[in-house]
Formats: sequence, C-alpha cells, structure tokens
Amino acid sequence: MLAQLAPLKNPAIDYHALAPEIVLAGTLFAVLLLDLFLERGRKHLAMPLAFVGTAGALAATLTLIGANRSTFGGSYAVDNFAVLFKVFFLATALVVLLVSYRYIREGRYYQGEYYFLLLCSFLGMLTMSSSRDLLMLFISLELVSAPAFILSGFRKTDPRSNEAALKFFLISVLSTAVMLYGMSLIYGITGTTRLAGIAQALAGPAGGSRLAVAAILFVVAGFAFKVSAFPFQFWAPDTYEGSPVPIAAYLSVASKAAGFAGLLQLMFVAFLPRADFWAPIFAALALSTMTLGNLVALQQRQVVRLLAYSSIAQAGYMLLPFALATPHGTAVNTEAFAAAVLYILIYGVMNLGAFGVVIGMVREAPGMLISDFAGFGQRAAALAMSMTLFMVSLAGVPPLAGFWGKFFIFTAAIHRGGYGPWLAVVMVVNSVISVGYYFLVVRAMWLEPAAEPVRPVRVPTLVAGVVVLAGATVLAIGIMPDLFAHFPRLSTLVGR
Repeated sequence: MLAQLAPLKNPAIDYHALAPEIVLAGTLFAVLLLDLFLERGRKHLAMPLAFVGTAGALAATLTLIGANRSTFGGSYAVDNFAVLFKVFFLATALVVLLVSYRYIREGRYYQGEYYFLLLCSFLGMLTMSSSRDLLMLFISLELVSAPAFILSGFRKTDPRSNEAALKFFLISVLSTAVMLYGMSLIYGITGTTRLAGIAQALAGPAGGSRLAVAAILFVVAGFAFKVSAFPFQFWAPDTYEGSPVPIAAYLSVASKAAGFAGLLQLMFVAFLPRADFWAPIFAALALSTMTLGNLVALQQRQVVRLLAYSSIAQAGYMLLPFALATPHGTAVNTEAFAAAVLYILIYGVMNLGAFGVVIGMVREAPGMLISDFAGFGQRAAALAMSMTLFMVSLAGVPPLAGFWGKFFIFTAAIHRGGYGPWLAVVMVVNSVISVGYYFLVVRAMWLEPAAEPVRPVRVPTLVAGVVVLAGATVLAIGIMPDLFAHFPRLSTLVGR
C-alpha cells in the first residue's frame, strides 16, 4: 500500500523572489546578536546595522521590478503590486530608523530590542504585500501587529504609555479573533484559502449564502481595526500619544498601509464577486470615519493627538475607493484601486514629514501642544516652512501632493456613477473642514509671537534631512502628479 503512494515532493522555493525578506530577516537577527556583545555606551550602533540591512533589502527589492513570480504553490507572489508596496515599506523603515536614532539613544531605551522589534514588524509588511492566501495574510498581519504592542509601550515608566499598549493589545486581540473566525467561515464555504480560488467560489451559488455575507463582515471588521476605521478607531489617539513619537509615526503610516495592502487584496480579488454587498458598507465606513476624524480633530490642542485624528480622517479617504467597486466593472475597479494605492503612498510621505518635524521639536516642547509651535517660523524658518507644506498638503490644498491624491479619488467617484458623485461631494466637504485644524498649527507657527527670549531650535541632522526629503517629495508630486500616478495603475490586481 505504502509502495503505491507517490513520493512527497518539497515545493520549489524561488529564493530570488524571497530575497528582500531573507535580507531583512538576516538583518534583524544580526541586530539582536550584535546587541548582546555591545557595551552599554555603544548600543546605538545597532541602528547603523539595521539601516544598512534595510537598504540591502531595498536593493534586493529593486531587482524584482517587472517580475511576475510566485512560490509556495502560488500562496506567495511577487508582482508589480508587491514590489511597489515593498519599496514603500522599506523606504518608510529607513525613514523611521533615521528619526529614531537620536530620540531612542537619548531616551535611555533598550536600543537593540527596539530596532529588532521594528524590523520584525516591517518583515511582516513585506510578506503582507506578497500574500495571496488567507493564512499568509493572517500570519503577516500578526507579524506586523505583535511587535507593535511592545513598541507602543516602550516608555515603560510613563503610565500613559502602559495604558496605550494595553488598550492597543486588548482591542487588537479581539479584532483578530473576529477576523480569524471570518476567515475560517470563508474556508468552510469555499474549501480553499487561496484568494483567487475564493473569488471563483463566491462567484457561484456559495457567494449568495448568508454565511458568506457574515464571513465577509467579520473579516472586514478585523481589518477595520488595523486601519483605525470607525467604529474601531478609539484605540488610535491614546496609543499614538502614549507611544514614543517615532512609533506613533510608524503606526500612522507603515502599520496602516500594511492593513490597507491586505484589505486591497481581499476586497478587489477574493471578495470582488460580492462587491454589490460590501461596497455600500465601505461607503458608510468611509464617510463616518472621515467625518468623525475631522470633527474631533478640530477640538485637539496636542499635536500628536491632532495627527492621530487626522490619521483617522485620512483612513476615511483611503476607504472611499473601496465603496466604488462593482462585481463586473473592471475599468471602474482598476481606477478605484489605483486611486486608493496612490493616496496611501502620498499620505505616507506627508505624514512622515509632519511627524519628523514633531520629533525635531521633542526636546524643545515635550508636551507637544499646538501653542508650543508659537513663533516657530522665527526660531526655525526652514522647518516651519516644511511643516506648513505638510499641513497644507494634508488638507488637500492645490496644487500639492495631498490635493492630487484626493483629486484622483474624486475622479474615480465621479466616473463610478450611482452614489459615487455624492461620496465625492462629502469628501470635498470633509477636506474643507480639515483646513480648520491643519491651519491651527500653521497659524501658531507664523502668526503667534515666540516666547522671549527667542532661541533657535536645534534639530538633529538626520531628522532635518528626512523632513527636507519629504518636503521635496511633496512638491515633486504636486508638480508631476501624472508621473507618480503611473505606478499605482501598473500595480493593479483587478482582472487577474
């Protein structure tokens, strides 16, 4: 009997496709080992090693441009979508490492553990963008989230940080349980965990069952927490405020983008045949998320909390293209998909730049109140101009990058027809509302007098470099929007 069975074969592994993950995994273990042997006063050397390794992973990713590879039996793919997000995640990792260096070194944190956990989370982001299977998506999402729980509570002597980490952990565990239950139902209904196979099954009679509808709702609820969408957003402001500021930047940009990378694959590939059911749900999610985020942000007087609610509102704009999906409209879906990807990338640049300025101000104003930015234009004109650029761009004022990101979403909504134009109108109204709180920071920097005596702000060189680079990118996107919009259009997963 046993002799008649065919011998089991190990699945072929494409090591070139896995090169970025292999390099980053090797780097994070090297950082951990190096930290064991470094003296207390030399622990900061873990950052240069982490930076070089991350740059190596980015170089390995660039060799995959234009590739169309898969491994692990098709569960893991490297295509234009995956490469675009891998480049974004690794570039974000380099920025977070740079802005963390002085902050973590001077804050008496455990530096080796910090960089190890940070790289672990970014490793999960790399695998997230290539996952074409529910199990791979789930594992990747947990690899992103688990280190974040610890990093958000890294200010161990601060009760606010402990509270933030605990709240983040408990709510995340609940959302993960709900999402995993939904995934198990999907597997039970379709008999597969592959995204393409799920789409085929949901296009048939199985997709019309109430159980399939419930399963999709559970999965969407789990991811809604990850991207801080209403009504799952309440963890974000306290977590951002209690975390070290570089971690708040990481959570608001990289972690959120990872959630959207997974959500894009699920909704536009696996669940697309039931878009007639879930698209209106995303319309409600998008409108309520952006409206709540903007209205509550108007009441904030602490910059990190303001940026936290801004991040919630921005998540609403990113969710809006999901509401435009249709089961059979490939052109409409492609435009909506590209608009979502473009806005995620543009938002990342704007928000990283804004948090870079905040990190540069930490030593001058630990409380990070908006009033602490009074007279900032006199004390650090270059940084104040950069912060103005980021705030104006986040508000969507033309012709900066944020305007073009919203413009492409607006255009996709108009072309969608139906309730699409109404969604576009609400988005424009919310953008106008957001001007009120973004310009609070601008007003404080340029119109309010600085406290006497006026002293120049000392900003770490690495942080200043990041801010200048982000500002230049925002300007470049504003000048050449079509060039940057070209990449998301090439990376679509629609119609595959």
